[in-house]
Amino acid sequence: MFSLFRKKAANFFSYEEKEKILAAIKTTEQSTSGEVRVFVENRCRFVDPIDRAVEIFYRLKMEKTVHRNATLVYVALKDKQLAVFGDEGIYTKTGKEFWHNEVTLMLQQFNKENYADGITDVVKHIGAALTQHWPYEASTDKNELPDDIVFGK
Repeated sequence: MFSLFRKKAANFFSYEEKEKILAAIKTTEQSTSGEVRVFVENRCRFVDPIDRAVEIFYRLKMEKTVHRNATLVYVALKDKQLAVFGDEGIYTKTGKEFWHNEVTLMLQQFNKENYADGITDVVKHIGAALTQHWPYEASTDKNELPDDIVFGK
């Protein structure tokens, strides 16, 4: 699945790869009131990465969005774990199968060592789902969460 990583999470992606992921986040959020964040670290402190994603989601206060439509893409590089966690608003609209498919999509890219592409593709798919249910409204929309990649240890 993953090759062995020796780099710190913040240095894993090249500048161009980071910019590609950031561009996907920004483009996604220009078409929806929903929010997407990406969190990358080396080690997952839990057996189940979804538990770690949930912890990070709440630590980043992502549940504070008006429509409860924020999503976190989580990757633990050295532990070869990942998860996608959507708040109750978007999860209710899309269902369990959508999230399972997004993880599968990301894994397919990761297995080819296309890590930035895997994250970018998932961000775009999540963006399409968010846009379908919460399209951007210029008069009321505001960016509720930062559009950065968060790097843990």
